[in-house]
Amino acid sequence: MSEDGTNGRVRPGHTGTGPGAITPDGCAVDLYRRLGPGTEPEVIGSAVPAGATLLELGSGAGRVTAPLAERGFAVTAVDESAEMLEAVGERAPGVETVLSSIEDLDLSRRFDAVVLGSFLVHTADVETRRALLATCRRHVKDDGRVLIQREGADWHVDLPRERHDPAGYTVRIMSAEPVEEGVNSVHAEYVFPDARWTQTFLSRPLTHEALAGHLEAAGLAFESYLTEDGTWLAARPR
Repeated sequence: MSEDGTNGRVRPGHTGTGPGAITPDGCAVDLYRRLGPGTEPEVIGSAVPAGATLLELGSGAGRVTAPLAERGFAVTAVDESAEMLEAVGERAPGVETVLSSIEDLDLSRRFDAVVLGSFLVHTADVETRRALLATCRRHVKDDGRVLIQREGADWHVDLPRERHDPAGYTVRIMSAEPVEEGVNSVHAEYVFPDARWTQTFLSRPLTHEALAGHLEAAGLAFESYLTEDGTWLAARPR
């Protein structure tokens, strides 16, 4: 257990600033409590049967967990931060929560769908990506789906750029600087009327072909993109 109350590993190259607790990978708990669900619940909900069992890997503070539970899905939320999972419990009482790193997770049961959101598939470390996808394959039913959120093709270029959320805050991607071959250090800012957070993290851009190859190595097969911008995809067990 780390000093901030999590069992998470410190992620080299990942830092965060702002009010409240910061997790080992640079995520600010109070920031994630404020972020809205976006379109993710609709994307996920339309890709799986009604009432499906969902394993959400890296749930954070439950911004997507709660809307999915409200839609009648049986969600199990996994995160390596105890404080993030406390927020999940506040947003979605009754949802099963599991304190664990994704890489080490083994629940000895399988789900209709496994969700790997938050662009986690873009981790800079090849072994970590292999472990993330192995966890997905280990927990999905043979006739189930793995739903993965990926970066857009041009997300590391034409920076800085910003997006104003209808909820009243601004997200700015300030820079994406190369730090090693194929890996960028991305710096983001989240500005609210009364607070500001930053997060710096490492990200490895992936072509469609590269990602499909990683899926295949994990025993998964690319099935289809779920969004027009290609930021969500579905894979099937092979």
